[in-house]
Amino acid sequence: MKKLLVFQHVPHEILGTLNPLLKRAGFRIRYVNFGRHPDAQPSLEGYHGLVVLGGPMSVNDTDRYAHLRTEVKLIEQAMNKGLPVLGICLGAQLIAKTLGARVFPNQEKEIGWYDLFPTKAATEDPLCSRLGPAEKVFQWHGDTFEIPKGAVHLAMSQLCANQAFRYRTDVYGLQFHLEVDEPLIQRWLTVAENMKEIATLQGKIDAETIRAETPGYIQRLNQLSDNAFGEFIKLFGLEKTRWRLASR
Repeated sequence: MKKLLVFQHVPHEILGTLNPLLKRAGFRIRYVNFGRHPDAQPSLEGYHGLVVLGGPMSVNDTDRYAHLRTEVKLIEQAMNKGLPVLGICLGAQLIAKTLGARVFPNQEKEIGWYDLFPTKAATEDPLCSRLGPAEKVFQWHGDTFEIPKGAVHLAMSQLCANQAFRYRTDVYGLQFHLEVDEPLIQRWLTVAENMKEIATLQGKIDAETIRAETPGYIQRLNQLSDNAFGEFIKLFGLEKTRWRLASR
């Protein structure tokens, strides 16, 4: 049985649609909730991969959130061990930082549904090859990252040039949220901290618009989620699929 370690930062950011795929593939999953246990010092011993989820903090807020240093250390250890690693939103930023890339505020926050555009390299990438020329994806972030040295740039949006990357063949950073379904989005829109964040944007983004748009986009997003996360699971050797990956 494959064992997966998952880093969580807030209660409402969970594996979402990735969870049933992992369960069907026979994974045993352990969450480390740093929001609840900020002093946790988990070990990678016995684990076959790592998923780092999103959160409202910045990777640069290490004075307030000392566990971010712990996570960077463990991400580095996971990569050194050759374990598959997936980072979503904050998780992608933490992977970028671990690889020496700069993480900084984006020109504008992306909250809600935005067009995502794959790069040419994405057409030959296992996780991103099913992306069309433009796809509506769900976003909730204020920071962005540089593409790490040696990584492959996989996707962009109009407001954020660096939306996804792959490092080697088994490390992925996704700024956007493929893991959400409609109930999870509705939950996020009722979280007090999230409601406060939207309120500070002075009408540029509103929850009702996001609620109204979600039914029209969520089915396609969930198809993309199944495809991409299914390919991530193959990195664990559960299925034998070979891909010729594009170099940067």
